Amino acid sequence: MACNLEFIEFVQTQLESLNLGTVLMRKMFGDYTIYINGIAVAVACDNYVYIKPHTAIDTLMSDAERGIPYPGAKERYILDVGHKTHTEQVLQTLLDVLPPPKTK
Repeated sequence: MACNLEFIEFVQTQLESLNLGTVLMRKMFGDYTIYINGIAVAVACDNYVYIKPHTAIDTLMSDAERGIPYPGAKERYILDVGHKTHTEQVLQTLLDVLPPPKTK
């Protein structure tokens, strides 16, 4: 099941309010890849935001639910973007450790 537009608008509003950088939601097969400053940080599928496990956020996400965003995908953390402080900590940590986007 694809994400509904209201959920995507809510996620985008929440992430933009964190002032971490430019938020882009790119639609792919009914679901969305979420980019901040050109870095893919999450996917939105079935009205959930999924974050790929990374050692840098393991402690921050230790109590988070896990799920599989789409068939064939590996298990990921589910991020509750309604908790702004926690979301900001997780995303800022990822932005600090993930490589910058490749230039074309």
